[in-house]
Formats: sequence, structure tokens, C-alpha cells
Amino acid sequence: MLVADPAAKISPLADIEPSVRGSRVVVAAGAVIDAFVKVKPAGGAGDVTIGPGSVINSGCVLYTGNGIAIGADVLIAANCTLAPTNHEFRDPGRPIRTQGFMESRGGIVIEDDVWIGANSVILDGAIIRKGSIIAAGSVVRDERPAYSISAGAPAKTIGWRK
Repeated sequence: MLVADPAAKISPLADIEPSVRGSRVVVAAGAVIDAFVKVKPAGGAGDVTIGPGSVINSGCVLYTGNGIAIGADVLIAANCTLAPTNHEFRDPGRPIRTQGFMESRGGIVIEDDVWIGANSVILDGAIIRKGSIIAAGSVVRDERPAYSISAGAPAKTIGWRK
């Protein structure tokens, strides 16, 4: 279910699929969801919350999974994937797609004033602390410290904003 503040801007070309498990997509005032953003229910009943003034650019895919919490004034560049879910795969005698999903690592948390560069992938259990920058093309699967600049796959701290 989509719950959007009247002052949010959601492109009519964004694709926010209805949840089969009761997940909600909550969009705060001043938040922007650009054209060709896809929000897709997958593996869990987590909510997606997008804080005030945050912008999600074209081509991003957000899976609801175990939940995504995006703070205020977050910038997510084009073609990023946020995947707070993981497929189970331990039984080699069964196709992966029939094994369901793994236990949650806590969803994804993105605190205020974060900039995520184009083509980055944010995975279940990632926590990106306030004021951080994630370089384009990075893969984040753990906690990134406040005001850090991180890059790579997996993302590592390469500098600091302060």
C-alpha cells in the first residue's frame, strides 16, 4: 500500500507494485520518486519509508523484503538497487527459486544526509550512517560510519567528510 504525503512528488512513470504481504511504502513531504523507479514486494513484509526531501532517481529498484528506512535529505542516484532480502540456497538438491528466503539481517537503514552514487547496490543488513557518501558502483553489505566516504565491492571507507 502506498501512503504518500500530498507534498511528495511521485512520477506517474514510477512503478510501485502492491504488496501481497501487507508492506507499506510511506513517502514523506518533499520526497521525490523519479520516473522508472521500481518498488517491488519480495521476500518479507517490510515497509519502505522515504524521509522528507529525499530523492530517488530514475532506474532504481527497491525490493520491500525485510524493510528499507531512508532518512531525510538522502540522494540516491540513478540505477541503484536496494535489496533487503536474500534467497535461501543451501539445499543443492532443490532449485534456489523454490527454497524461499533467508532470515533477515535487519533490512536496510539509510540515515539522514546520505548520497549514494549511481549503480550502487545496498544489501540486507546495510546501515549507512548520517552524512555518508557511497561512491558510484559500490556494494554495501555492512555498516558505514557517519560522515565516511566509502567505495568498492564490498564498500570500504576511503575517506571522511569532516
